[in-house]
Amino acid sequence: MSRGHRYVSCILLGAVVSSPVAFSGCAVRGSVRVYDASYRDYHRWDNGEAVYYQRWEVETRREHREFRERHSDEQQEYWKWRHNHHDD
Repeated sequence: MSRGHRYVSCILLGAVVSSPVAFSGCAVRGSVRVYDASYRDYHRWDNGEAVYYQRWEVETRREHREFRERHSDEQQEYWKWRHNHHDD
């Protein structure tokens, strides 16, 4: 095998091996641990929690905003609602 073919083969092999890591990065960022100070516990903020959060916004007639952008009083209201209605 010529030197050029080895070089190209190494580059292609590296791309194939590293592609799952590059694409799985989005999945890792999709879940974050959030601390609920009132109940002193943590929640995984993922797509499932986002569904509950959107339901809370609708039920309490609030405009959509990112949870982290809400005032701490509103965050506490959400966690109270979450524990009272949909604790799992």
